[in-house]
Amino acid sequence: MTSALRADAGDVDVFFDVLVGKLAEALPEQVEVERGGFLGRGRPEAVRVALGDAHYEARREKRRVRCARRVVVRGIALKTEELEVGAWIDALSADLVDEAARSERARTALQGLLDA
Repeated sequence: MTSALRADAGDVDVFFDVLVGKLAEALPEQVEVERGGFLGRGRPEAVRVALGDAHYEARREKRRVRCARRVVVRGIALKTEELEVGAWIDALSADLVDEAARSERARTALQGLLDA
């Protein structure tokens, strides 16, 4: 997943659409997609992924993607850090691997991301 997503990073629109599509397909219960356009039927503008206490957000901003990771405990954000796209993908991937070690559903989702 990570190499394919990085390969598309040169074209922000394609990269972001692929990123959101793969995450939403693999982790439908943990992914929230914010869409632009009329009645939210346009292109994805932001994606949020919740993996335990780690909450990841990527947002399309003109010609770049802005990424952040938050540590959320009992609904309170304790720490937020902005990450470069590559670091965000690496951190998200690492948390998915950790989650997959504990959960069959997460393991299946991770396999779906890697096969796509």
